Amino acid sequence: MTLLLLISAGVLAGLTGALLGVGGGVILVPTLVLGFKVPLEDAVPASLMCVVASSCGAAASYVERRLSDIRLGLTLELATVMGAIVGGLVAGLLAPAWVALVFGLFTLYVSAQMLLSSPPPEQGIEEYVPTNYPLGISGSFVAGSLSALLGVGGGPLKVPLMSYGMGVPFKVASATSNLMIGVTGAASVAAYAWRGHVKLDLVAPLVVGVLAGASVGCRLMPRVPTSVLRRLFALVLLVVAAQMLWKGGEGLWPSLPT
Repeated sequence: MTLLLLISAGVLAGLTGALLGVGGGVILVPTLVLGFKVPLEDAVPASLMCVVASSCGAAASYVERRLSDIRLGLTLELATVMGAIVGGLVAGLLAPAWVALVFGLFTLYVSAQMLLSSPPPEQGIEEYVPTNYPLGISGSFVAGSLSALLGVGGGPLKVPLMSYGMGVPFKVASATSNLMIGVTGAASVAAYAWRGHVKLDLVAPLVVGVLAGASVGCRLMPRVPTSVLRRLFALVLLVVAAQMLWKGGEGLWPSLPT
C-alpha cells in the first residue's frame, strides 16, 4: 500500500512539474514529511532526485517539440549556478528564517498578481524574442541563491521572471525551466548522496511515478490553454508561499520576545 501511495505522489509531482516547470519538490517535500513521516534530511534529496527525473522526462520532449529555448536556458542557468555558489558561501551569515519570510511574502505577491491581474499579451511560440536580459540574469542569480539558502527550486521564480520580465511565452518559459531545474537538482543531490542521505528504497517508487507523470504532463502541456496553466501556477506559488512563511515563522518564533 505504501509503495502505491509513493508512486501516486510521484505521478502528481511529475505531472505538476512537467506542466508548470517547477520540478514538483513543493509537493513532494511536505507530502513525504507530513504524510509518510520521512525525516526532512531524507525527504529533500529524494525530492531533488525526482526533480532531476522530471526534468529528464519532460525536457527531451520539449526540446524535440521546440518549446524549450536552449540558448536562453543555458544563459540563465549559468547565473543560477553562480548564485547557488554564492548562496552556499553566505548561508552561515544570513538568518534563513528571515530569508524564508521575505521569499514567502514575495511569492505571495507574485501569485496574487497572477490570479488578479490580466495576463500580458501572449505571443506566438515562434514569434517572440527574449528581452531584458539583465533582469533575467540577475533574477536567476537570486533564484540560485535562494535555492542554496532555503532548499527550494528556482522554478517558482524563473517562470514568472521569463514570462513577465523577459517577454517569453508562458509555455516556453515553463519548458525552459524544466530544462534548467534538472541541472541545478543534479548538482544539489550529489552533496546529499555523498553524505548518505539518498535512500534508494524511498527514491525508486517516487522516480517511477514521476517519470510516468512527467510523460503525461509533457503531452498535455501544449494542449492546455495558457490561462489555465497560469492559474495552476499561481496556486502552486500559494503553496510555496505558505511553506516559506511557515518555515520563516517557525524559525523566528523562539526568538520573539514574550
